[in-house]
Amino acid sequence: MKAGFYDKQSEKAYAEIPRVQASSRVMLEVGQFSVGQSYVTAKVRNRHGDVVNINIEGGRLGIDLQETLFRLAGRTPKAVYIVTTINETGKLFVRKLPVLGVKDWLLLYEDDLFLLAVKDAYDEIEIILV
Repeated sequence: MKAGFYDKQSEKAYAEIPRVQASSRVMLEVGQFSVGQSYVTAKVRNRHGDVVNINIEGGRLGIDLQETLFRLAGRTPKAVYIVTTINETGKLFVRKLPVLGVKDWLLLYEDDLFLLAVKDAYDEIEIILV
């Protein structure tokens, strides 16, 4: 049973998620966020068991993928969907982000996701490559 959506943008993006064409799905269990001046960071484990940093900041919209978290096979997808559940309300937060490139860290650029991370409002992020 869903508690609904965080906002109208989440509801619209959720309806757009391809149900069978996603090339890769990754569920990241996020530990505690460390808050910087204009960003938050957290550590996650990749599929090899190595610790990888993620950085979430506001401002521009997009994502820089980290190769050991995804099976990219030499290609860079055009977009990803970010899905998370807000802890206190159970509401779904969903965004479609353009892929900007591939970096050593997983970098997410989205204002609301950043503000929710500052509040430690979620523990997992699902990233769906399309």
